[in-house]
Amino acid sequence: MLRSRGVTDLCGPDSTSESRFTAYVERLAAALSHADRTAPFRAYCTGLMLPGERKSVEPMAARVDPSRVSAAHQSLHHFVAKAAWDDGAVLDAVRDLVLPPLLEGGPLRFWILDDTGMPKKSRNSVGVTRQYCSQIDKQDNCQVAVSLSLATDRASLPIAFRLYLPEPCANDPIRRAKAGIPDAVAFQTKPTIALDQIRAAVAVRLPPGVVLMDAGYGTDTDLRAGIGALGLIYVADTQSSTSLWPPGVTPLPPKPWRDTGRPPKLLRCGPGHEPVAAQTLAQGLAPATWHTVTWREGTNAPLTSRFAAVRVHPAHRDNERAELRPAEWLLVEWPEDEDEPTKYWLSTLPDTASLDGLVATAKGRWRIERNDLELKQELRLGHYEGRGWRGFHHHATLCIAAYGFLVRKRAAIPPSAPPRTGCREAPALPEGYRPRGAPAAP
Repeated sequence: MLRSRGVTDLCGPDSTSESRFTAYVERLAAALSHADRTAPFRAYCTGLMLPGERKSVEPMAARVDPSRVSAAHQSLHHFVAKAAWDDGAVLDAVRDLVLPPLLEGGPLRFWILDDTGMPKKSRNSVGVTRQYCSQIDKQDNCQVAVSLSLATDRASLPIAFRLYLPEPCANDPIRRAKAGIPDAVAFQTKPTIALDQIRAAVAVRLPPGVVLMDAGYGTDTDLRAGIGALGLIYVADTQSSTSLWPPGVTPLPPKPWRDTGRPPKLLRCGPGHEPVAAQTLAQGLAPATWHTVTWREGTNAPLTSRFAAVRVHPAHRDNERAELRPAEWLLVEWPEDEDEPTKYWLSTLPDTASLDGLVATAKGRWRIERNDLELKQELRLGHYEGRGWRGFHHHATLCIAAYGFLVRKRAAIPPSAPPRTGCREAPALPEGYRPRGAPAAP
C-alpha cells in the first residue's frame, strides 16, 4: 500500500481536510444535473476515500452508513449502475477544479496516453476477453481502458477514461444487450480511442503539452500522424523493428513517365536506397554518438544510462506515398551493461533539441505510474463488480473524482514539506456484519 502522502494521509484527520473534501464533492455534484444524486455521489466518493481492503459497492455502503447498510447499498448501486448521469461532464468538472491549483506549482509539461488492465475471472463483465493485461504483464481475462492524463513536473491527472471494447464483444449483439452498450459505441482500436481523447482535449483548448505514449500506441503511424496534424509534439516509444530512412539515405524517385497513363508518383526502394530497422541503425552508430545522460533522481540514486539521437525519416509503407514523411528524432537507449539497445523513441521535438532534453522528455511517462498505483491500490479502480457499460464508467469516473481531490490537496503542499500523517477513520461496522458472498464465520 502507498503511504507517502497517499489516500490515508490526505483524507484527514483534521476537520479542515474533511470540510474541504465535502466542499470539493459538492462543487462536482453540480455536474450531475439532478439534486437527488448529490447524496449518493458524496457517499460513494467518501467510501472510496475511507480505509478498507474491498471497495465494491456493498462494503463501501457498510463503511459509509453502518446503521443502514441495506438501504445505503441499494442507493449506491442504483447511482453507479443505473443512474443516467454524464461521465464526461463530471470528468470535465474534476479537470476544471484540479488543473488550476496543479498549474500553480509549474507549467503543464505532458499529455500522457496509457491503458490500464484490470484482471477479471469471469467473461460476463463488459469488455472482458483474453488479452494483454498490464497489471499482471501477461495475457489473461481482463478489461482494458484507455486514458489521457495531463502532467506537470510534480503530478498528473486523468482527464479521459474509456473502456476498450474488443471486436468480438463489440460485434456480439447478445453481449452488447446484456452489458447495456450504447448503440453509438462501435469497435475502435486503442490508438483510435486515444486520438479521439486528444482531439477532445484540443477542442476545449487545454494547455498544450508533449504527448507521451508507450510502444502500444507509438508504433501506430496513423496515431502519430493525427497528433502531428493537431499541431502537437510527441515522444513515442517504438519497436526495434520500426522501419526508418537513415541519415543520408533516401528512396529512389518515381519511375520515369512513358507518355501514357498517369505519371508515376510513388517512392521506390533499390540497392543503396532502402530503409533499415531501428535496431540496425542504432547498432551501426559511431561510438562518439553515444553519451551518458542523467535524467532525474531516483529513490536511491540518480537515474543514468547511455543514449544516442539522430534525425531520421519514418518509412512505414513508403511505397504507397509520393514523398518522404517529415524528419524526426530517433532516440535510443543502450545501457553499457547490455548487449544491444533496450529502448527506442520517435519524437517531433524541434531539431534544435538537446540530447538531455530529449531524454528527460522521453522519460516523463513515469508520472503516469502514480496514477495507476493510487487508482488501483488505494481507490480500488478494479474492484467494481457490476457487469454493465454504464456502471464500469461511472465507477472509474468516481475513482478519478476522488483521486482529483488528492492531486488538488497535494498541489498545495510544498515539495519539501514532510508528509502529513493520520487518516479519517471509517465508522465501525455493525456487529456480525458480513458482505454477501463472504464465507460463513467459523
